Amino acid sequence: MKYDYDLLVIGGGAGGLTAAGIGANFGAKTLMVEANKLGGDCTWHGCIPSKTLLHLSKVAQNINEAEKFGYQKSQGLDFSSVMEGVRSKREEVYEEADDPDIYRRMGVDIEFGQALFVDDHTVRIVKDEENRKVSSRYIIIATGSRPMIPSVKGMQEISYHTNETIFELEEQPESLAIIGAGPIGIEMAQAFQRLGTKVTVFDMLPRILSNDDEELAGMLQEYLADEGIDFKLSADVKRLSETSDGNIKIETKINEEPLVWEGGQVLVAAARTANCEGLQLENAGIDRQKNGVNVDDRCRTNKKHIYAVGDVTGRYQFTHMSEHMAKVAVTNALLKIPKKIDQKHVPWSTYTNPELAHVGATEKELQENDISYKTYRFPYDKIDRAITDESTEGLIKVFAKEWNGKILGATIFGKQAGDLISEYALAMRNGITLRNIADTIHPYPTYGLGVRRAADQWYIQSQSTWMVKLIKWVFGYRGTVPDFSNKDRIV
Repeated sequence: MKYDYDLLVIGGGAGGLTAAGIGANFGAKTLMVEANKLGGDCTWHGCIPSKTLLHLSKVAQNINEAEKFGYQKSQGLDFSSVMEGVRSKREEVYEEADDPDIYRRMGVDIEFGQALFVDDHTVRIVKDEENRKVSSRYIIIATGSRPMIPSVKGMQEISYHTNETIFELEEQPESLAIIGAGPIGIEMAQAFQRLGTKVTVFDMLPRILSNDDEELAGMLQEYLADEGIDFKLSADVKRLSETSDGNIKIETKINEEPLVWEGGQVLVAAARTANCEGLQLENAGIDRQKNGVNVDDRCRTNKKHIYAVGDVTGRYQFTHMSEHMAKVAVTNALLKIPKKIDQKHVPWSTYTNPELAHVGATEKELQENDISYKTYRFPYDKIDRAITDESTEGLIKVFAKEWNGKILGATIFGKQAGDLISEYALAMRNGITLRNIADTIHPYPTYGLGVRRAADQWYIQSQSTWMVKLIKWVFGYRGTVPDFSNKDRIV
């Protein structure tokens, strides 16, 4: 059968853009269909605006701290200018990376509208009053996700923000309640708190960032609390309502004790849900689960010529994983080269200041699976660059095999943790051990040297009294034998 296209990509976010670009680069006649604007959640409502706001809030904090050294501010914060700066940065990234003409020059055809499956090779593209059908040999679904709104009493009767609306604010809220202590909620909490808003974070769990290392997430929580963020954890949010003066009231129970918060704005950052509705997947016979389109480790649906990548699968909600899955899907579809999702080396980072990042197995997973490991730690207050930058808050933790230094997982709390974690991801994927890292020259003074210093601890903790005594005897050395009784010592 002859199809209109070799490859049809539904969705123009990170996964869709990657898939379409690779498809065209392989010589496939490619069409990308997007309902709104190219760039997706990452460019317009996620990574780019959130990291820009975090950066600008850090600048504001630096100015405030400079007053300790005699700097005098000429005027207060102009919140509307800050938010305009956020929106300007979105446009800059869009023009440089997501503009449709960039992809058209690659050879990708682009249509704007809602894609609806007619059958397993055909979709109808609907825009306003117009629609047309197109067929494709292979199809990739990359429609992303959207905020999930919890079914709390009164939620639909109040005005609230999500990550899709918070960056459109013009006036700074005096107070902000954030429902959800995941990465989005925590990042926005710090950004708004540093800009001068009084922030309160609610979550039903007893800790923030539940997927991260408990010790390091606890360190971040304490750091944020010191900055003034009020955490209401183990909170069962019962009801939301609007007061007579236009404020929002949140009624909760914490450990069965009632608590009422009242303030100006609410940001819902509780969870996300896959954008499956409206695609009419049933017309193509595509299976889906509660959390998204069901795919195997090759990103294939139950229809072998239809793939799904990124948030819509419900597997990973990271831009970098959307791109990775897109590469896996296109390689399998177009080149017939069997390629699977790399599930063992998925890094993630929360971009607060300091950052919190992780790759590989968590300590909890290692314990639950009865995997033997040893923890190697190195604090930021022993990293000289952190000392010069007055950024000594932090810790590197590496979980590895004691006998050979094979890395099982790593987690970092501290400045530039999101960058440093990449070295561990590269090492784990390629079988590089702590010994290899320790033997590799790292420039001084850098934060990256902390990665090597953490690896050095494998050498240090591998030493023993009998080994040193043997060396002394063989070579006739006359020094004393170090005290190795403290196995957790850090050198």
